[in-house]
Amino acid sequence: MKLIHRYLKKLPSSDPKTELRLFCFPYGGAGVSIFRDWYHALPKSIELCPVQLPGREERLSERPFTNMISLITELGEQLESYLDKPYAFFGHSMGALISFELTRYIRRSKLLQPTYVFASGCSAPQTLKTSSPIFELPNSEFIEKLRQMKGTSESIIQNSELMELLLPLIKADFELCETYKYNHEPPLELPLYVFGGLEDLSVSKDSLVAWCNQTTSRVQLKMFPGEHFFILNYQQPIIEIIRKTLSASLESQSSRRY
Repeated sequence: MKLIHRYLKKLPSSDPKTELRLFCFPYGGAGVSIFRDWYHALPKSIELCPVQLPGREERLSERPFTNMISLITELGEQLESYLDKPYAFFGHSMGALISFELTRYIRRSKLLQPTYVFASGCSAPQTLKTSSPIFELPNSEFIEKLRQMKGTSESIIQNSELMELLLPLIKADFELCETYKYNHEPPLELPLYVFGGLEDLSVSKDSLVAWCNQTTSRVQLKMFPGEHFFILNYQQPIIEIIRKTLSASLESQSSRRY
């Protein structure tokens, strides 16, 4: 039984104006509500399809994934029937890593591959280094690490009841990323657009440039002021880049057909 409706906040439609689907994956600890401002910023030709993973927002009662391979296998199976037209992936941090591994899964499955992958706030997978995992820390130390990362508002951190509810999800997402192991495969053959934060101490510019080794196609890099969660302050410029890039891609595809 297909459970794709459990993964997508908004089901892909059969609107004839839709030429391309944009699947979006949030960063660790977040749900698809971070994409709520994206709907009206994209043209009718691009359908926004944010993917809601278990353990967050209306799926809070469900067990979140802690293993990347298991998550990618499940996502790949559930998304397969929605890859019947051109599409692209966007993800920030954990979401970028999911986008990358899902693209490789799709290639191995010999399905239609994305037109574009937009990777935001994430080092190239081959550069990720295993350090002391923080998901194993006691809650008090883990919360202090979250505070230092500045991706969780202080009002939420100070709310002990809310943090008690959210900690299992946040720790699960950290485990998903911190236990991830990169396996070498041939480079992709599709363009990448990479976004980074100029003051992001966890993701260096060199590690963003290293995405060039993951494709034989074009790679573009755009840096924004800010730390790891620069996306919170620069959603509109990022959306505009995505809109222009995908619209140009659609025009190029259309011109090749005639």
